[in-house]
Amino acid sequence: MAKDVIHISEAEATSDFAALMARVRAGAKVIIENDARTVAVLHAAEPERRSISECIALAKAHEDETGIAPVLDPDFAEDVEAILSHRKAVEPASVGIVPGLSVRRRYPH
Repeated sequence: MAKDVIHISEAEATSDFAALMARVRAGAKVIIENDARTVAVLHAAEPERRSISECIALAKAHEDETGIAPVLDPDFAEDVEAILSHRKAVEPASVGIVPGLSVRRRYPH
């Protein structure tokens, strides 16, 4: 379902909430109104995002737990290899870091 926007009354929302939630899971945004005033907006939750290091840790834990190593989709693996091969190293001086210099932050007491 495309990003439909559905406007319904409170009474309609309570009469068949399961069907309403099915529409939300399918991608619809539901605006529940009392007369012309919006009282609630229902939409699908944002997916949980993980960092690469979290994904690697989860993959290792899965392998340790099950004895089965995760296998990357070949296209995904190629994309990651292409990205990594084109990354440039950051020179410490270019981001204001001087090797061997210790920086202390002073905070007000």
